[in-house]
Amino acid sequence: MKPIINLLNLSVVAAVLIIVGVGGLRGTYGDSGEEYLKLSGIIIPGFASTQLRAWSFLDCPLSPLDFNPLDLVWLDTTKLLSAVNCWLKCMLLDPYTQADHPECKSRPDSGLSAITELDPGYITGPLSSVWKDWVKWCIEFGIEANAIVAVPYDWRLSPSMLEERDLYFHKLKLTFETTLKLRGGPSIVLAHSLGNHVFRYFLEWLKLEIAPKHYNQWLDKHIHAYFAVGAPLLGATETVKGTLFGETFGLPVSEGTARLMFNSFSSSLWMMPFSKYCTSDNPYWKHFSGSSRKSHQTYHCEEQEFQSNYSGWPTNLVNIEIPSTRATQLYPSFAELAQTNLSSVECGYPTTQLSFSAREVSDGTLFKAIENYDSDSKRLLYLLERSYHGDPVLNPLTPWERPPIKNVFCIYGVEMKTEVGYYFAPSGKPYPDNWIITDVIYEQEGSLFSRSGTAVEGNPGAASGDETVPYNSLSFCKHWLGPKVNITRAPQSDHDGSDVQVELNVKHQHDTDIRPNMTRSQRVKYITHYEDSESIPGKRTAVWELDKANHRNIVRSEILMRELWLQIYHDINSDGKSEFVTKALRGPLRDGDCYWDYGKARCAWPEYCVYRYIFGDVHLGQSCRLKNSSSDVLHDYL
Repeated sequence: MKPIINLLNLSVVAAVLIIVGVGGLRGTYGDSGEEYLKLSGIIIPGFASTQLRAWSFLDCPLSPLDFNPLDLVWLDTTKLLSAVNCWLKCMLLDPYTQADHPECKSRPDSGLSAITELDPGYITGPLSSVWKDWVKWCIEFGIEANAIVAVPYDWRLSPSMLEERDLYFHKLKLTFETTLKLRGGPSIVLAHSLGNHVFRYFLEWLKLEIAPKHYNQWLDKHIHAYFAVGAPLLGATETVKGTLFGETFGLPVSEGTARLMFNSFSSSLWMMPFSKYCTSDNPYWKHFSGSSRKSHQTYHCEEQEFQSNYSGWPTNLVNIEIPSTRATQLYPSFAELAQTNLSSVECGYPTTQLSFSAREVSDGTLFKAIENYDSDSKRLLYLLERSYHGDPVLNPLTPWERPPIKNVFCIYGVEMKTEVGYYFAPSGKPYPDNWIITDVIYEQEGSLFSRSGTAVEGNPGAASGDETVPYNSLSFCKHWLGPKVNITRAPQSDHDGSDVQVELNVKHQHDTDIRPNMTRSQRVKYITHYEDSESIPGKRTAVWELDKANHRNIVRSEILMRELWLQIYHDINSDGKSEFVTKALRGPLRDGDCYWDYGKARCAWPEYCVYRYIFGDVHLGQSCRLKNSSSDVLHDYL
């Protein structure tokens, strides 16, 4: 079951809305309670976190299990193990047209059930849980069923294909408008991983659907807050690994099979790393100027891109060996760009080691360099040009600007060992196993080191990433903060405020990271809040860093759910004394937060929790419950 556990932790992930209109609290909060009831939540799942179901008949001759319409494809581990070739037919897409396999097609499921458990079942269900814990929290706090709306999508497709084939962004716009009519108030959006790229593309697509003077009005009316969780704002290094080698995510398949499947999806390039110093033409202004919407978008890079190393990343993302004679004949310009090592010998022939920065990965230089040594390169170049550089709405491989939404919260994990670079070499085997990884570069605790533990030179950040996305990509949203930021660092566990550290009006330069001067105990997990409510009138921006929060598990984190819940409740309550929820206290919110203190022979947090046995309790901690209701406890955080 371990492979399934790894898979389902998958950054898959995606976006959810913890939101939401707390129905069960109706009548408890007076006027503010009525406002609370109007909120709704839009859940936008991320990569591989939506169920896909068969939409055709497929006979599997070597297996007793066939595929019939509505049968689960992603993820049905039973059919994957017993009929992998049939399963692949239902998963693969044509790498050029993105059409389904001639013998089988799959489509995304709908509703909350499509994102709660990928592989429902007595054994596999708990292991494949994605958003189920979020839904449980919402139910526990009394949120109405119609206040949470899931908008699953086919995560195999590029953004333009999502709209072209499924009208996904038209449907998403209608979803926001429908929830407004149904609930009477705006929505809260919470996106995880790839879900953030989907939402970003939607905001740009919306500009071409709404008159410019009504665009901001529509956003203010329909969206109250945007929670970006684990957003790979500058891409993720693991995408390169999946493209050249294969990333199984714990599935019982080989890396070569995983690579074959991954590279058939046009979405495989959506999270490709790119430089924060390079932008492209704005299709939005081209559209209104009468220029062709199909024209190629050229990169415009700042001087800093060429003056600094590694495109603002910790190190070169890709170091790859290819036969030196052919490389210099076909690509003489690469000799100047690459770090060359002619002492290596592969299969009796000298090899050249070429190194590629984030810009050279995203603009196609990497794929052009290996075009004659890898059959996938031409297909990837085609997808890169057609679905990203030539996208009529947005080139997603360009830096983000702060979304024009009233409240933006950027949330991610830090201080985890994260891959930031790879060394590839020819394996001597045919495609898709023609590359092997000879070494990996990691970032952790402000340093870089190889797989063997050797220190590596580069530009390590103030912290490391979340085990999947490097820190420089996650923390890019700090650029959205203004010149003065308030910083609060507090323990993640329940606390009475004695360990909270606060720095007010910290100066922040736009092009540099904010490094708070605060103490840190190695035995304590912290959550650090960077908050700014003054730089943009009427808008708030906040960044939350959670120590040791894994990218694939952060959406299940009770700490994150607690903080989101408190912030949302604070926002809809007129009694709030500050722009953001107070950090001075973190006591129990639910019965499950109470526990038995064996040292004092009583329930911990006696001011909040009391021993109250209910038939069926099997241990002392289970009988510790809140003295008062959750609604009374929430008032302490205003």
